Amino acid sequence: MKFPVATVMLVSAAVAFVIWDQTQEEAPPLDPARFTNLAANPLERGAVVDWAVEQVPQLCEEATGSVAGSEAHRACVDTSEKRESSCRRAMADQFPGLVASEALFRDLSITTMNCLVPQSARL
Repeated sequence: MKFPVATVMLVSAAVAFVIWDQTQEEAPPLDPARFTNLAANPLERGAVVDWAVEQVPQLCEEATGSVAGSEAHRACVDTSEKRESSCRRAMADQFPGLVASEALFRDLSITTMNCLVPQSARL
């Protein structure tokens, strides 16, 4: 049986990437003041989506009427985490890469939040 050199190399590269990624510092939270004057200083779509994802715990509190740590809140956050990648893809398909207006920021953030925590959950 031949030794699978290519497979070992690919797995080693993947493990090295994961270790490298885990050692990177997290980006500081986006300052809400950054959302002002978007015409002169536009944001990338990903930064707005990241901000909306950070709002999920508060959205789940509103949607479920439960405090953080409750079973309903935890279920809401878990569901949102499962939906995150499909919501990111949907936002990439629907919105431009640069957010340069308040209206576009509003539409993108509301659409993202509604995708992560659907409106029907906010009853």
